[in-house]
Amino acid sequence: MTDAVTGAGSGVNTSAIGRTRLAESFDTFLSLLTTQLKNQDPLSPLDSNQFTQQIVQMTGVEQQLLTNDLLKSLVSNTSNGVSTAVSLIGKEVRAASTDAKLANGKAEWIYDLSREANDVKIEVLDSNGKVVRTVSADEAGRKAGDHTFTWDGKDQNGLKMADGVYILRVTAMDTNYATVPASIYIDGLVTGVEQSNGETMLTVDGAKVPWNYVTTIRQAAQEPAA
Repeated sequence: MTDAVTGAGSGVNTSAIGRTRLAESFDTFLSLLTTQLKNQDPLSPLDSNQFTQQIVQMTGVEQQLLTNDLLKSLVSNTSNGVSTAVSLIGKEVRAASTDAKLANGKAEWIYDLSREANDVKIEVLDSNGKVVRTVSADEAGRKAGDHTFTWDGKDQNGLKMADGVYILRVTAMDTNYATVPASIYIDGLVTGVEQSNGETMLTVDGAKVPWNYVTTIRQAAQEPAA
């Protein structure tokens, strides 16, 4: 199937070649049609049905090429992530992501500092990029390594924000005012998989994360028997 769509067996992209030839043929057709119309016998004009049918045929070929491209994308996605991503449903993962969902007055991120910092500013932004809350990390939160930041869902004025996906931004500097690199992650349960713009996405505690951003996988904790 892959060879038929992409020409993988010969290393040739048949869809690209077909589209090039179609464009060349269409240009030639329009040139000939224009010449015929200019030189047609006014008493015996050309039958418009003939060139209309040719245009329809070319359009059909173009649609087939687009279908081939779509099939190529589906084959690529299937072999490069969908099956792996589906296997993550029901598991706990850690993924590189600045997005986390606020629900029931709580949103949580993990930020990792590559080395100790002198000052760490933590900002929560809404989906429009507006800062709704700013916090300075305490001494423990400025040390190298992982730190959990839990937001209570309130803005700088103490007003409760609506549930939804929010963004975390961490700015850290050392005593020389040099930037300390910080990585941001979320931990959560994978509850779904979907395709979005050709990319395989996981739903992790309500936030969308590319499956290949997952850094750690573990079995979900079992509820104790009643």
